[in-house]
Amino acid sequence: MTACRGIRGATTADANTEEAIHRATTELVQELIDVNDLEEDSLAAVFFTMTPDLDAGFPATAARKLAWANAPLMDMTQVVVKGSLPRCIRILILVNTDKPSKDLVYVYQRGAKDLRA
Repeated sequence: MTACRGIRGATTADANTEEAIHRATTELVQELIDVNDLEEDSLAAVFFTMTPDLDAGFPATAARKLAWANAPLMDMTQVVVKGSLPRCIRILILVNTDKPSKDLVYVYQRGAKDLRA
């Protein structure tokens, strides 16, 4: 039975530059596509958040250039929490799939690896 399920992930950018934000986002999105066999037509929506110290580029732009030219994508600023991981890009993918939640793979890269065991 097909259901809308969420897939999470996060990474960090090396710097607050468009190139660094796009590079980190591209790596994250590509791995999520590969490990979850994601196809653009199955996406309900994709949400990106960035910590406020990242403001030089849009993660959605990198995702559009890579694979999701027609998917509904949204960029947002992450909630400010004292002591939280800097230069962090997070993703929530809402995907229509027959896979059970336990078979979906979350991806945490770079400095974001410590966010999830």
